[in-house]
Amino acid sequence: MSDMNSLLKEMDFKFLSSGEHSMSIEGMRKVLGNDHFVFLDVRTDEEVKYLSFPFALHIPMNELPDRLGEVPKDKFIIPFCSSVFRGALVYIYLRANGYEEVKGLTASSEDMAATFKPGPLSKM
Repeated sequence: MSDMNSLLKEMDFKFLSSGEHSMSIEGMRKVLGNDHFVFLDVRTDEEVKYLSFPFALHIPMNELPDRLGEVPKDKFIIPFCSSVFRGALVYIYLRANGYEEVKGLTASSEDMAATFKPGPLSKM
């Protein structure tokens, strides 16, 4: 719990206003395909049946405590979900568990899907 307390104390105005904790769709476009970045899909299995992202590691949020060893500590982790909420929770969870390089995606899975339409995809 002390790790969580320390983490929350870091999240002051300066930290939040810097944007260091988050990544936009544009940021996603820039790092997609870079092996150092792992997109962590924390949506449920049911959600993934209808919309999947083949480039992402899928571990539902409720399974993460039992599967944390599958998330590499030597990579930059970007958790995401359908509404940003679960991604934010997982951001805090990973940081509290010693993950140094983590950013939460500020876009929903619907926003991500729109990125892969022909127009935006051609700009990647």
